[in-house]
Amino acid sequence: MSDYQKLAELLFPNITKTPEYYEALYPQRDLPEGAKVTRLAPSPTGYLHFGNLFSAMVAYKTAKATNGIFYVRVEDTDQKRKIEGAVEIMLSGLAAYDVIPDEGVMTDGTQKGIYAPYIQSERTEIYQTFAKSLVQLGFAYPCFCSAEELDEIRAQQEKEDIKGYYGSYAKCRNLSFDEIRARIDAGMPWTLRLKSPGDINRKVVFDDMIKGKIEMPENVIDVVLLKANGIPTYHFAHAVDDHLMRTTHVVRGDEWIASVPLHIQLFRLLGFKPVKYAHIAPIMKAEGDGKRKLSKRKDPEAAVSYYIQEGFPSEAVNEYMLTIMNSNFEDWRRANKDADLSEFPFNLKKMSVSGALFDMAKLTDVSKNVISTMTAEKVFALSNEWAKTYCPQLAALYAKDTARATAILNIDRENKKPRKDIAKWSDIPEYISYMYDETFAPCYELCGNATPGLAADVLESYIDTVNLADDKDTWFARIKELCEPLGCTANVKEFKQNPDAFKGHVGDISTVIRVALTGRTNTPDLYSITALLGEETVKTRLIAALKHYKEEL
Repeated sequence: MSDYQKLAELLFPNITKTPEYYEALYPQRDLPEGAKVTRLAPSPTGYLHFGNLFSAMVAYKTAKATNGIFYVRVEDTDQKRKIEGAVEIMLSGLAAYDVIPDEGVMTDGTQKGIYAPYIQSERTEIYQTFAKSLVQLGFAYPCFCSAEELDEIRAQQEKEDIKGYYGSYAKCRNLSFDEIRARIDAGMPWTLRLKSPGDINRKVVFDDMIKGKIEMPENVIDVVLLKANGIPTYHFAHAVDDHLMRTTHVVRGDEWIASVPLHIQLFRLLGFKPVKYAHIAPIMKAEGDGKRKLSKRKDPEAAVSYYIQEGFPSEAVNEYMLTIMNSNFEDWRRANKDADLSEFPFNLKKMSVSGALFDMAKLTDVSKNVISTMTAEKVFALSNEWAKTYCPQLAALYAKDTARATAILNIDRENKKPRKDIAKWSDIPEYISYMYDETFAPCYELCGNATPGLAADVLESYIDTVNLADDKDTWFARIKELCEPLGCTANVKEFKQNPDAFKGHVGDISTVIRVALTGRTNTPDLYSITALLGEETVKTRLIAALKHYKEEL
């Protein structure tokens, strides 16, 4: 038996399985040619950031565009930073945006799929099996250096280009088997380190799916593979897991680019085919003449909870994300106005190399467009669900008469050019406030040619002629009939040709009525508003407005 084999048995006496056992247990996936397998690998350490949602969506779309698989693996090896319930909160947040895994850890905490367990803390024996294999091959060794010794090494390297445990600084790299056994027998704690075969003068070249060809020096650092408690580091665990779960593409932030030489080295030493990497640049935000990273500390919109609280529908956020994910999405949307987002041929190579720029104004415009295409029933259902948690006053108004609330939301909605007043559910209370006596705030400011004097005359006449039983044509005909007796014209074109001959036109008369009933100069269809307000409210508001304008004169 070679020293490497003896060392492996000494370090891992309880590991009896082999890498071949796990290769058979977790077979290659039976998927169509070209299908991509991607994953989300959250740590249970915090809330869902917009960048997390963005990268998760990229991974999800990459898999779905190729009839592949998207799964969730929880990377919880750092137990000190673990926050109970964090993963469930994150997965629920992702599910709200239709990012739902095919397998792995599910929203309810269960695990689905034949590559389980999908929680790293439950896979310790697997990692130790492959770690034992690396020792047998001469690519790993135990390190007995204390924290103080490692601090001394760092201090010695202050002025050096390369910092880390390597070369002459790797004190435990060349210990003999007998020296190692003596230290273990003495009860000295140890970590398992990679015995890197890298050469600083050699290059590793890889093709990043977003950034293109990248060339970097090989890894020469003897990184820690297993901590003293036998738990793997991220570097080692991700290589083993991505291989055994048959991942093809890893989507992650570009802060990990520096680790790629090490990760490719690990894959190759373990006898695995390296995955393909797609490194996403951070989401940026314009500031002054420049731009900066979207910040958890500075920007409320950095938290995905912000969009939920404000009431941006998930369809709108997803639509917006695709506009900043793929440069060709907006052209596709113009050519496929009614297509489902799942039909868009998402492509990693169409992503921004330097980082997408977050634009709240753009999100707002996208959301207005998305909401404008929804039916009134859908708007009511989604906004009511939101209101129950975030706006009890709106939920209470809705509950008084759900059919009327839906009809209010349907005004100027299901036609060729629907209005785009609502960008998020939190806009609705203000948008419909004049439709309820409890929230109506009178405002009698006029515009156009309407004056308090004309307003008083219009309202005095209209109060006696308004009839809620009228159809729309009859209703508008009555308004037109008011024009001539009041010195106005029913023909706007005629007014423009000879404005001095009239006090105003039919539009000004409509404005007076609109302001009296809604407190606004711009609203959806006035006939529909009048019908839904009801006779008693219409008369009460007209009388109050008439009184106001008379007092102004």
